[in-house]
Amino acid sequence: MADLTDISDEPTRLANIIGSVFAGQSKNWSTRLSGGEEVELKVGADAQDDCAVFHLDGQQDIVLGSDYVRGAKFMLYELGHLNEYDVGYYLAMANFSDIAAMGANPIALLSVIRYPRTMTDDTFRAVINGINDACDRVGAPNVGGDIGTAERLILSGAAVGVIESGRALLRSGARPGDRLCVTGYTGIAAAAQKYFGVLKPEGASVEDEKERLLLSSWQRPLARIQEGRCLSTSGCVTSCQDTSDGLKATIESISTSSNVGFVVDERAIPVSDLVAAVSALPGAPPTADLIFGDSVDFQLTFTVQPTELERLRQMFRGTGLSFHEIGWATEDPAVLLRRASGAMETLPGSPWRHNI
Repeated sequence: MADLTDISDEPTRLANIIGSVFAGQSKNWSTRLSGGEEVELKVGADAQDDCAVFHLDGQQDIVLGSDYVRGAKFMLYELGHLNEYDVGYYLAMANFSDIAAMGANPIALLSVIRYPRTMTDDTFRAVINGINDACDRVGAPNVGGDIGTAERLILSGAAVGVIESGRALLRSGARPGDRLCVTGYTGIAAAAQKYFGVLKPEGASVEDEKERLLLSSWQRPLARIQEGRCLSTSGCVTSCQDTSDGLKATIESISTSSNVGFVVDERAIPVSDLVAAVSALPGAPPTADLIFGDSVDFQLTFTVQPTELERLRQMFRGTGLSFHEIGWATEDPAVLLRRASGAMETLPGSPWRHNI
């Protein structure tokens, strides 16, 4: 049981923890877009005012997105594999991933923290530090939000980004013939859930280093901000979405929004050693089910004009990045997997669905 002397009320936490963590934030952060347009933070979380205030100059569009984490629905946290710092970090990156998918430059995160009355000050501080460290990773400040009590830890966030006017990447621009691409491996987060949630408790195991890397997909996910900026500034990307609902759901979403179909080439899909190791265990799903199914890997899936594919590849290489071409868009609205044998079938895996 927590020592009651280590549990402060909300005003005390605002004064002693929030005040010290965010000290000096106002007027000490700014960023610029490719055309020199500037964003400057005027009033930050250190002011403990009703809202944060930014000054924006030039022609820019604002991009907004939100996401939340609730302990009871966050399996690896409930199982004890993630701590409160990890969950805070994850919250911020989940929100920034949506900003990355639009090709925008993140400028802020607003966070809402609801916690049980028994949460100690040290644990509360860990949540804040996790959020702030993820914000630092992408170069955008956590400008505050709201705190208060609830029956368990519940976190919500809203990310803010800016982008050159008219350059936001949407899901609806793909055209027949466009090349379908993904920025990296998918299925690792799903493999981690299956391994730690089911396979390991039943006696299966992989090497210690693989276990560490599997957990890292949840502990330290990365929003693909740099990749998104390359895509939006290239001028040749026709659609984009992050893979937070899984690769299959992402491809199907772009298909529906753009009114095109896709053929995905099985031989071109990148396969992580971690996914292959988990899928080889007794009782594990097939590799393809993990790669295409419900897996919050925060990669970017996008389409690009075929004549611009090599130029985009060069842009990525110039910044130390890469991507994989995995298929193409078709006039037929079907979304199909072309097996190595040449056979066509529907995409494997179960996509995430937001049930109401």
